[in-house]
Amino acid sequence: MRRICVFCGSSAGKDPVYVEQAEILGKLLADRGIGLVYGGASVGIMGTVAQAALSAGGEVIGVIPKHLMRAEIAHAGLTELHVTEDMHERKAKMAELSDGFLALPGGAGTLEELAEVWTWAQLGLHSKPIGLVDVAGYYQPLRQFVDHMVTEGFLRPEHRDFLLTGSDPAALLDAFATYEPPTVAKWT
Repeated sequence: MRRICVFCGSSAGKDPVYVEQAEILGKLLADRGIGLVYGGASVGIMGTVAQAALSAGGEVIGVIPKHLMRAEIAHAGLTELHVTEDMHERKAKMAELSDGFLALPGGAGTLEELAEVWTWAQLGLHSKPIGLVDVAGYYQPLRQFVDHMVTEGFLRPEHRDFLLTGSDPAALLDAFATYEPPTVAKWT
């Protein structure tokens, strides 16, 4: 893995553990020589994971749309900062630059970015690993809902299994290193 895209919040969340885990992940990526691709902000968990990777000597590439340059306060000290026209271009660029995707806790934007790359995997548009860093059980309600989607016949179990989940970022990165996407003959 050369680079991992991390989707995460532009807020820090209520529990300090979210920031702590973002710091751990940023340092871990740098220590393993894996570049970070992320949303380009200097605030919230986004800013934390980027600063931790940078402080540990890692490569950090931000991708931010023009309209969020002020709202998310673009990070000025990155290895590279790509400024896009819109969110669609942002997500495409992040995917292009990355060999896998991890989601730390975040809000609607994080969920939307995660859902898009997961859908792309389901449709066979990429075979990159996707993981949820389940900090303090943050993603358990989503995992339950995904299981409900399977139970109700709207999602195949193989497509559910595209989402690797764990509370230990190091274990997720280990799983990414040996990832073999499930073979699915048909997407529905």
